[in-house]
Amino acid sequence: MGGADKALLALQGKPLLAHVMARLSPQVAALALSANGDPARFAGFGLPVLPDETPGLGPLGGMLAGLRFAAAGGFARVLVAPCDTPFLPANLADGLTASLARADAPAAFATRGGRAHPTIALLATSLEPALARHLRAGPRAVLSFFDAITAIPVGFDAGDADPFLNLNTPADLLAAGPDG
Repeated sequence: MGGADKALLALQGKPLLAHVMARLSPQVAALALSANGDPARFAGFGLPVLPDETPGLGPLGGMLAGLRFAAAGGFARVLVAPCDTPFLPANLADGLTASLARADAPAAFATRGGRAHPTIALLATSLEPALARHLRAGPRAVLSFFDAITAIPVGFDAGDADPFLNLNTPADLLAAGPDG
């Protein structure tokens, strides 16, 4: 997006982060934001901002920060989603939680139409040591970690609109609605 902070880009008159917060707030007990750089740019959202302990680890670095924050707060699980997926389903947490319970797995991630969305996931906070070890070993791909811990895919295939639409380009943002 030309170096712009995706979380702050406008979609339908609101920053993308506000859309994600609105989708996730009814589904979770607390929200936090994984972001590097100056946290002051997010002051208006009222969220704790969690920087990566080690820059350059990609989404797994953010997941690690989230796991540590949640564990310190006494939470058993963390629901993660990127700030550029503003149409997340209202049953995301319930669907992932139910699948975890049935499979007795430590993590689950969203799929739709056979396509994996590994950055939209529910992880047990007990995975923090395993994720830290995984990152020290080098692989930074989310699916490589999920393969190592036997995370389960959970299908969200109902409806025509893609709830996991990821807005990666100015054209994506424009197609998703006004203000793009």
